[in-house]
Amino acid sequence: MRGVVRRSRSLPALVPIALLMIALGGCTLKHPTANLVHGKQLFVTKCGACHTLSHANTTGNIGPNLDVAFRQDRADGIKSTSIQGLVDYWIQYPNANTDSGALMPAMLYKGQAAQDVAAYVGAVAAKPGQDTGALLTAVQQTVAATPAAGKTVFTGVGGCGACHTLAAAGTSGTVGPNLDTRLKSDCALPASQKIRGATLDKCINTAIVNPYAYIPSGYTSGVMPNTFGKTLSPTQIKALVLFLSSAAK
Repeated sequence: MRGVVRRSRSLPALVPIALLMIALGGCTLKHPTANLVHGKQLFVTKCGACHTLSHANTTGNIGPNLDVAFRQDRADGIKSTSIQGLVDYWIQYPNANTDSGALMPAMLYKGQAAQDVAAYVGAVAAKPGQDTGALLTAVQQTVAATPAAGKTVFTGVGGCGACHTLAAAGTSGTVGPNLDTRLKSDCALPASQKIRGATLDKCINTAIVNPYAYIPSGYTSGVMPNTFGKTLSPTQIKALVLFLSSAAK
């Protein structure tokens, strides 16, 4: 769940990998055995809110579209390991956004976790098709329909805390509406109830799976991912609804 934010561009998204590898001065980046399933889970948790990556079913547009960023590199025959090395470098040393002044947090992931994320992006960015096998179900899990399980989804694979403030989850995101102050009141508005449902649970469910059916005042479409119906399982969504409805003030 997200609100509006200025679209940003970063230098790496605009410069071909070959040039960047030269700029790195021949720096050798090690590529230990990576866990792609774990990498996808981590990517969806903290990166998908800002980046589009079709294989991960993420549609964030705050940062570069990773499929677009690496499309020409794929066409030029750049290897996945080279893309992995560059992504790992960007995770450690992100570039300042010259358009808006925004900055991707440095060291969002470290060590093996960063390697796993970089390896997953390197393996799938700008490639046609969809994930299969274990990667297909890396994010979707069957969970208990409880508020506690929903909190785990909110702070974990849902990536909601990166964009929303919610005291019950200990998050302070500012991209989307403050859920402590606006969730219950926005869902109570007649216009919202007409579209998203009369009950708080129905409103929250619609806001998750169809976020642009009704847009709260002060926000616009195009920022909150509209793919949670695909990336999360029905039980994860149900648990998330229960957690949010119990946490709403």
